[in-house]
Amino acid sequence: MSVSLLTRVNFVVNRLKQSLINTFGHRYPPDGLCLAGIEINHLPQNAPSSPKWSLKEIISEGFLWAVPKHRRSIEKRMKRKYGSPEYVLKILTPRTDLKTCNVCGDDHEAGVLCPTCYKRVIEETKAMQEAIQSELKLEPVEKEVVVLYEGEKNNKPEEFFEGKRIVEMQKQRPAWFSKNLLQQTTQKGATTTEVKPTDLG
Repeated sequence: MSVSLLTRVNFVVNRLKQSLINTFGHRYPPDGLCLAGIEINHLPQNAPSSPKWSLKEIISEGFLWAVPKHRRSIEKRMKRKYGSPEYVLKILTPRTDLKTCNVCGDDHEAGVLCPTCYKRVIEETKAMQEAIQSELKLEPVEKEVVVLYEGEKNNKPEEFFEGKRIVEMQKQRPAWFSKNLLQQTTQKGATTTEVKPTDLG
């Protein structure tokens, strides 16, 4: 009976020693814990003496967990939540950087293209790209490609179609899509590659 009890106590002590080693590392000798019932005569005479330590020295001041030491005041909590007028306000404030589009009437941010109008431009561009792809297929584009809407081909002279590939859209031109957007520039090209500082303005 005493042998089994001593075995159980030894097992518990070994478990405690292993948990302390896992917690605090190998700062303490592994043989620091021993059973009080073991006689000194059974130990070898030339065994090295280990430094004395106790569990009370390890956890005398308790464990320091990562918890706040002081409670935040209501003022600080409100500033963190809603901001401060002196620094940054986080509450809902009326925006002053909005403007109304002159074409569609939708509101959008100043300095940015109107999303509604730009969406129509994207859709029209995709339709033009599909018409060009269906007309030219995989042939190499060696000539200038001109996109004409319904009824515009009859208004052009015969000299206009010389050396050009004509792609017709099967619909009327949108009112917002002016004809001069697809025209080439009328300015003459530069003859020199050098630019003087007086010509930059």
